[in-house]
Amino acid sequence: MRSRGTQPAINSVTISGPYKVTGTGDSPSRRRVFVCRPASAKGSGEAGSSSAEETACARRILSTLARRAYRRPANETDLRDLLPFYEQGRKQGSFDLGIQKALERLLVSPQFLFRIEREPANVATATAYRVSDLELASRLSFFIWSSIPDDELLDAASSGRLKDPKVLEQQVRRMLADPRSESLVTNFAAQWLYLRDISAKLPDEILFADFDETLRNAMQRETELFIGSVFRENRSVLDLLRANYTFLNERLARHYGVPNIKGSYFRRVTFPEGSVRGGLLGQGSVLTITSYSTRTSPVLRGKWVLENLLSAAPPPPPPNVPSLNTEKAPGKPLTLREAMIQHRASPACAGCHARMDPIGFAMENFDAVGRWRERDGEQPIDATGTFPEGTKFDGIPGLKKELLRQPEQFVGTVAERLLMYAVGRNLQYYDAPTVRAAMREAAPADYTLASLVLGIVKSRPFQMREAGGE
Repeated sequence: MRSRGTQPAINSVTISGPYKVTGTGDSPSRRRVFVCRPASAKGSGEAGSSSAEETACARRILSTLARRAYRRPANETDLRDLLPFYEQGRKQGSFDLGIQKALERLLVSPQFLFRIEREPANVATATAYRVSDLELASRLSFFIWSSIPDDELLDAASSGRLKDPKVLEQQVRRMLADPRSESLVTNFAAQWLYLRDISAKLPDEILFADFDETLRNAMQRETELFIGSVFRENRSVLDLLRANYTFLNERLARHYGVPNIKGSYFRRVTFPEGSVRGGLLGQGSVLTITSYSTRTSPVLRGKWVLENLLSAAPPPPPPNVPSLNTEKAPGKPLTLREAMIQHRASPACAGCHARMDPIGFAMENFDAVGRWRERDGEQPIDATGTFPEGTKFDGIPGLKKELLRQPEQFVGTVAERLLMYAVGRNLQYYDAPTVRAAMREAAPADYTLASLVLGIVKSRPFQMREAGGE
């Protein structure tokens, strides 16, 4: 674990054993690999040539493994590539060693390492075409499970039924109900919200002496559990902003000042009406990744909200922007608001800061690691803000109210990021109709995450590609 000065930290872990192991053992993973077992291989086996019974079993094992690994039915060409490695291993040792050598070869195959989508021979360049059912199955499984298709999905694709809209929807709903869909929540949240960045954050250990790895991990887990609950409970994605609950353990609850939470396990905690903690904007992970190591940053927080919640990222700053001056005279510090007002006096800076700063100032009651505060040093915090068009608001409750005044903007952002995550590329102007269509389909379900996922899966970018394109 990462050390933080004088704070306790685990430096290393040593694992010993098991001792006096006999035989190869029997585990669920081995049973998944060894779908058959020839009589001659029940013991440890001796080096030598493979018998007819062993070869037949090896072919069955390798066909099953290749089907899963290559995400399509295995053919004779696949087996011709793998069987020589099995034979070599069998001559050197046991039947198990032969399977091991063939499995090693399978795991370095480009067909396993890459998702290969082949263009039909009769499609002209720059023409859009629908991907095959097997390719669609891979797209679907890596989108929802971040892993390979299971047997049921492969069976539907192999039989040509996956292109049927009813079958496709049934498979999507089945996969979303499967525990493996948790990876959609965790991986999508990490990419969309920059949640992985919290692992690189190092708040100043003097100013924030109680920040440690336990707290860092708790912050990340809170956000994952929160987003997962919105998904599992089939709630509207708008609850990501307006929910009145979160998930806390004792360490994080103490950090937030929430009493009567004991133990390391997380439990659901409902906040009183008007609490600043409900929703993403009150969570320590978001507040920490949008701060510097020594202080908060209205600019970083405002930019994060504009970019990740509203799809309205400001342009990059002009060159040679001066650093923020936080003193009006030696020994006489400016408040952060005063410093920002002085900074954006430059016409080159004013336009972007007029949009970012009000949002960031509304979040100023949270310090750089997400603790609530009433003062910044000796100065009381002014959390009011005014948007360029004149709309005024106060603090996190006021900011949430303004963000939810036009909910379609936030929902559109979630749909955009889901599409980007699903197809693995940045979106272009021509993707806008797809985003709007996904929103229309999800509207009757109150914009649940599952309804948005289904809309993305049904879209042309997800089911089609362009011949000759990348």
